[in-house]
Formats: sequence, structure tokens, C-alpha cells
Amino acid sequence: MQPHQLNPAIEPQFESVNDYIINHLGSNVPLVEKIGHYIVESGGKRLRPLLVLLAANACNYNGKHHISLSAVIEFIHTATLLHDDVVDNSDLRRGKDTANAKWGNAPSVLVGDFLYSRAFQIMVEIGDMDIMKVISNATNVIAEGEVLQLLNCRNPDTSEEAYMQVIIGKTAMLFEAATEVGAILANAPKKQQEALRDYGRHLGIAFQLIDDVMDYLSSAEEMGKNVGDDLAEGKPTLPLIQAMKVVTAEERQLIRQTIRKGGLEDLEPILALVKSSGAIEYTQESALKQADLAIDALSALPDSSFKETLTLLAHMAVHRNT
Repeated sequence: MQPHQLNPAIEPQFESVNDYIINHLGSNVPLVEKIGHYIVESGGKRLRPLLVLLAANACNYNGKHHISLSAVIEFIHTATLLHDDVVDNSDLRRGKDTANAKWGNAPSVLVGDFLYSRAFQIMVEIGDMDIMKVISNATNVIAEGEVLQLLNCRNPDTSEEAYMQVIIGKTAMLFEAATEVGAILANAPKKQQEALRDYGRHLGIAFQLIDDVMDYLSSAEEMGKNVGDDLAEGKPTLPLIQAMKVVTAEERQLIRQTIRKGGLEDLEPILALVKSSGAIEYTQESALKQADLAIDALSALPDSSFKETLTLLAHMAVHRNT
């Protein structure tokens, strides 16, 4: 079941978001429109815009701006994907060729810029300065998170704290912004705005932790990207960081060397070490703790089917194959 199918009341709104996104990809430059449609229609779950809808509904919002605001969040997310794939030299995402693999790096970066600017055009139409403040801050923090990740690449001395700082910036920040702006749009009490902000942050951390686990467990078909991509890029994610804490000195040296040089030459022995060291279970447990914190934050909201769906999403984030 897709996340948006968890709540029948959300499905018509979710379809309206999809329609809105497609209708706002127009450009006088055909290549911009072509790449925009390709990446937006490439099969993502639209989890972040769904969070906007659920947060707004959970706070009893009755207007229509949550549709356009959901599209803003999806455009920003899509822009980051286009830029990420260029930075990471990725050629596969969601089981399809990346935009940079099909059209090259320069068009991908520029269309990413177009989607960012289109998102801000829509925000101006919504006309809420508090929402603009949250989203403009989020895009800034996301960019910083990506730069931090770049600095940590091929650095085997990256700590768990430094890793967490990266994923809070590059992943959790947009989850946090999505749920917070939904509450702001509904003019919810400050306590509920803060609760939904915290929910989004913890959910985003949990989501990324499981993503990093799956890089060592899933097949390419399940992940929709190349297995071992993080290792190939020399990214010291939590499974590797934890494995280095508990393996022998010789095994630790192998992991360190692999992080420094990148590539998949030592994929099999590294996979074996990550699995035998308990690092997978450690990372999964960390994700479960974050999901629990997300669910706890929802106690500030009134009971509703939308609150229940947000709870279910937190469970789904840590029990998934893709």
C-alpha cells in the first residue's frame, strides 16, 4: 500500500497535489519542462507533500493552500534530488536513469535551480511570511547538510555526531518543514506547530537511518538504485561508523581504507563485516527510537484519522523494503 492510501480522506487532496505539480511545470524552454516532468513523474511516493496535507488536516485546516504548499515541498525535494545525483555521479534512481545520466550534469543542475525558483514563486502566491521563513530556512540548512556530507566523504574519522548533523540537515529538515508549515497554514496553536515540527524531524532522521541500512541489505530492484552506492562514494554512514567501533583492528583498517578510496572493490568483505558486527541492528534500533519520538510528539494533537495516519507513517518508515 502506498502511504497516501492509508487515509481515504487524503486521497482526493493527494491527487489534487499531483495535478497541481504537473500543471506548474510549464516553461518556455522545452528542455526544462522535459527534465522537470521526467524527474517529478519518476515514481516517488510523494511522502513529503503528503506530510503537509496530513499536518494541515490534523490541525483542522479548511482552505486550499495546503495543495499548493505541498507542491512547493515536492519541488524543493525534487530540486535536491537533481543536484544530489550530479554531486554523487549517480546513474540510477527509483529504478530509472537519473536526469544527469540522460541529459548531462549542466542541464540537471539548471533544472534543479528552476524547480527551486518555481517553488518560491508559488510561496509568494500563498503569501504567508511565517511559512516563507520556515521554508527559506529549510532550503538553506539542506544546502549546508549537503556540503557537510561532501566534507565527510572519504573521511573514516567521521563521528556518529557528525553523521547525525548531516542527515538532520540534508533529509530531516525538509520533513520538519513539511509538517511545521502544514500546522502554520492551519493557524494551529504554537504547541501543535512545535509538536508537528518535532514529529517531522524525528521521522526524517528515522527515514534516513533506514535508507542507510538498506544500502547494505537490499537488492538494486528493491532500492531502485545501485546497492553499495554509499560505500562506492566513500560515505561513512552509521552502519560503517558503528562497525568500526566493534570490529578488530585489522578489519577496522579495511573499512577505513575502503572509505578513503571509495569504489566497490571490497564490497563483499565490508558487507560481511557490517552484518556480523551488529551495526545493522544498531542502526535499526536508532531508527526505531527516532520513530518513537516522532509518535510521542503527536500527543499534542487532537485525536483524528489524520493523527492516526501520521502515527502509521512513523511505523512504516522503519519497517519497509524500499
